[in-house]
Amino acid sequence: MCLGVPGKVLTIEENPFGMTMGRVSFAGIIKHVCLAYVPEIQIGDYVVVHVGFAISKIDEAEAAKVFEFLREMGELDELELPQPADTPVSTA
Repeated sequence: MCLGVPGKVLTIEENPFGMTMGRVSFAGIIKHVCLAYVPEIQIGDYVVVHVGFAISKIDEAEAAKVFEFLREMGELDELELPQPADTPVSTA
C-alpha cells in the first residue's frame, strides 16, 4: 500500500540543482523532502509526504489525526529506518 504521511516543515532551502527542499519532522523523525510540488508552503506548515515528495498542504489538526491513525495501523515503521547522513550533494 502506498501512503502519504503528514509532517511539519522545519526548514526550506534550494538544493544545488535548484529544487526546493526542506527538512520535515514526522513526530520527531526528521527527513529531507522535496517541496517543489507545494510552492506556497512555509516553515511551520504541515504537508502530506509520499515517497519523499510533499504532495499537498494539510492543517495541523488533520495531520495529527492521520499520523495517529497510521501509527495505530503500524504503517510508520519505515520512518524509523536509518537514513544517509544529511550532507550536501556534490555538484562536481
